[in-house]
Amino acid sequence: MARGPLSMFSQPQLQGGRMLLALSGWMDGGDVSTGTVMRLVTDLNAEPIARIDAEDFCLLNFPGSMEVASLFRPPVLIENGLIKQCSMPTNDFYADTVTNMVLFLGREPHLRWRKFGQCVFEVASRCGVEEIYFVGSFGGSVPHTRLPRLYVSASDEATLGRMVHLGLRPSNYQGPGSFVTYLMTRASILGIRMASIVAEIPGYLQGTNPLCIEVISRRLATLLNLPLKLDSLRTLSNEWETRVSEAVAKDEELTNQVRELEEAYDQELIESQGEESAG
Repeated sequence: MARGPLSMFSQPQLQGGRMLLALSGWMDGGDVSTGTVMRLVTDLNAEPIARIDAEDFCLLNFPGSMEVASLFRPPVLIENGLIKQCSMPTNDFYADTVTNMVLFLGREPHLRWRKFGQCVFEVASRCGVEEIYFVGSFGGSVPHTRLPRLYVSASDEATLGRMVHLGLRPSNYQGPGSFVTYLMTRASILGIRMASIVAEIPGYLQGTNPLCIEVISRRLATLLNLPLKLDSLRTLSNEWETRVSEAVAKDEELTNQVRELEEAYDQELIESQGEESAG
């Protein structure tokens, strides 16, 4: 009998379980998605419970330029002519029974979204998960000197209303969809509440963004009542902002761009506060 792509090592029974998803790829700018959930796996000492075999879902060899191909090929490490590492894509589930959490770290599937989604929902069903949250990011017009804007889309009106009440902005978007959006179209059919929380991060920066990871982590701690210690992340955020500001100061054009973004950000904040006061 052929073995399916999902392997479960254990099946914790959670009370009002929640699942938090992280996917590398399109909505992981600044490592906000994977970086946030990876820290939670560590902080909560979550245990591995399941894995989705990536073989049927990921493209590893995509024709095109080196820049395009590098987005698909697995990273390798060679030192002095010897192969040290070849990092194949993984899709791993972890669980923490104290907080009733399942955490997923994986790669957005290139192929067979329906089958991959079935694996996610099967783990949710077996573990008693009632709510699923995705965290991610997109490059926008927020300067690195300001807090990222947080947007939300949801599978149902009740979940959306709860997220908006917590200060998240409802998303307005039309264009290419993500795997997470596909999952949300299926969640309500299966009786699971689902929300996607994404941070708008500086579009002019590359690499890990500790500030956005911190902001998302703090919001999750409130939303999911998680006992997180974020002091070390606050220190990393301060150091990161200092380094970025020093680099920006050396580029006059970029300095002017950041100043314009700051002015627009602050003006929008003033206008929104005025509307709240008038209301």
